[in-house]
Amino acid sequence: MKIRIERDVLAGAVSWAARTLPSRPSLPVLAGVVLTAEGSTVTLSSFDYEVSARVEAEAVVDEPGTALVSGRLLSEIAKALPAKPVVIASEGSRVSITCDRSSFTLPTLPIEDYPQLPAMPEASGSVDADLFAMAVAQVAIAAGRDDTLPTLTGIRMEFDGATITLAATDRYRLAVREFTWKPNSSSLDVAALVPARNLSDTAKSLAAGENVIIALGPTGERLIGFEGNSRRTTSRLLDGEFPKYRSLLPSESSSIAEVDTATLIEAVKRVALVAERNTPVRLAFGNGEVSLRAGAGDDAQATEALECSIQGDDLEIAFNPGYLLDGLNACGAASARFSFTQATRPAVLTGHGEGAVDDYRYLLMPVRLTG
Repeated sequence: MKIRIERDVLAGAVSWAARTLPSRPSLPVLAGVVLTAEGSTVTLSSFDYEVSARVEAEAVVDEPGTALVSGRLLSEIAKALPAKPVVIASEGSRVSITCDRSSFTLPTLPIEDYPQLPAMPEASGSVDADLFAMAVAQVAIAAGRDDTLPTLTGIRMEFDGATITLAATDRYRLAVREFTWKPNSSSLDVAALVPARNLSDTAKSLAAGENVIIALGPTGERLIGFEGNSRRTTSRLLDGEFPKYRSLLPSESSSIAEVDTATLIEAVKRVALVAERNTPVRLAFGNGEVSLRAGAGDDAQATEALECSIQGDDLEIAFNPGYLLDGLNACGAASARFSFTQATRPAVLTGHGEGAVDDYRYLLMPVRLTG
């Protein structure tokens, strides 16, 4: 195999193929990226039995062929090379990489031991790439990170005709986002639980294109695929029953408060400076303002008050400051609207005004006040 390829093209392709490589692979070959050169393209692919990635890039192919090399090392080398054409050539059990006056030689891994990539499922429909990336980012913040509860580390994707609903929860907050897409079948009605980390990385990486094709495999395969901008990936779905989250969203509220989002974000950051680990920030809504307070007793303390419009009963509630900031940043709107039922019940945060997304809700559990 011998190819010539632009440095930036190579770096982008390797970054995509190597992004999900396991840090501790069960087999040494699973740490590799396969380079396949033929025609006028080079294809880079990876697979760890859970997630596969494949990307095609334009290249001058002097000699077609295939090689398997360390993905992370190839990625680091590609990013460090000067902005000049790169020549990659296989020579027996080694691969040479030459760019201007820089040269590297990498050992190859046994390609015969590498697993076959799963086939891409049949396309189910497409969605605007920017919309998909934003929706996934808004929901992924609420996904769990505790691998002992694998079901909560996923994002539930519900496909109902022309509507996709994304939901994620770690038991302390819940994020839900609805948006429209273009399904190939208007009668599609199915749900899939996708690992949040995989879905988040995929949506972010595919945002550079115009559309993302979503491909749902047959129920028995438990596989989902995404494709766009000459890149494709598949992911195994998670097993388990996702919580019945819709029953957690209150249908009415006793109080609604609205605050300037950017101002509140900065205030929470300042007040939270004195909040020890797992210490909440208290918010008291009343008399046209919201008062923020953290710290108590002999510990460091901070307070700040902001203008706030309130409809309904006055209320004092406490939140984990990190979780609160996640929701405020995800709303992406000029104003943050809080809907309350009781101080001991979850609050629903939505955006209002410029930049608001009507179909995004962030439900946040309060921290119990002790004094």
